[in-house]
Amino acid sequence: MKTIAVMSGKGGTGKTMVAAGFAVFSDERLILADCDVDAANLSLLLETSGTACRPFMGLECASIDETRCVGCGLCAVYCRFSAIDQGDDGIFRVNPLKCEGCAVCTLVCKEDAVTIAERQSGEVCHSDTPQGPLFHAELFPGSGTSGRLVFEVKKDALNKEADAPAFLIDGPPGIGCPVISAISGVDAVVLVTEPGISALHDLRRLVTICRQFGVSMFLVLNKADLDEERAEDVRRYCAQEAIEIIGTIPFDPAVIEAARRGESVADTDTPAAISLKNAWKTLSLAMGISP
Repeated sequence: MKTIAVMSGKGGTGKTMVAAGFAVFSDERLILADCDVDAANLSLLLETSGTACRPFMGLECASIDETRCVGCGLCAVYCRFSAIDQGDDGIFRVNPLKCEGCAVCTLVCKEDAVTIAERQSGEVCHSDTPQGPLFHAELFPGSGTSGRLVFEVKKDALNKEADAPAFLIDGPPGIGCPVISAISGVDAVVLVTEPGISALHDLRRLVTICRQFGVSMFLVLNKADLDEERAEDVRRYCAQEAIEIIGTIPFDPAVIEAARRGESVADTDTPAAISLKNAWKTLSLAMGISP
């Protein structure tokens, strides 16, 4: 089974649109994963059912037992993250959005009133779609360890026993920890970009990350006809880096309309859909999987 991650150096390039289109155009059911855990949207473009979730436990968090606390304030003094505040009622409480679970407060508290415990930082979910099982997650606002949550999503997906030709990942944008977790162990990365100065700048940074993993790279140029000069800059860069452009998608209002309906543009007979289908065929042939 081939593992393919659809990635972008910045948000808004059409990465999820491309991933959903690939899933729809595949003649066989795939294993799907939405690893953009901060904003998982792949399920919005695919028909999902039977969703089941499990809690994701992230960083540990301090908790103060008000019955044991004598109000000395040492925990607040020594907390380098300013996560402990004294309320108007004189009681010290922990702000879970600031606490990093370092446990210093437990060491300085002479009354043993502070404890460290796991806290739920999100959910890992599994849904059924006509295109194959979809694994996705939701990171609670203000929670950290997004890279670890991406790992959990991939682990659940890879533990799924399914006879699928490919494992398709809709990855997070950027170059941070979630991106590194998403592309670790994949066979190929499909880079999605658009003609623009910032898009090309962020694409270069993402390619630098991908080179460290030795993965095959392909590129889909979305909204290619909006700025031909910048599009040519992307083509020249890909030629220099020996990155094959497998798809050039024109700006198509049908993409926006399909997203508003919660559908994939691949379900329409439009220029964008035709370009996406051709891109999937090219990628399938290059990866040796059934289109």
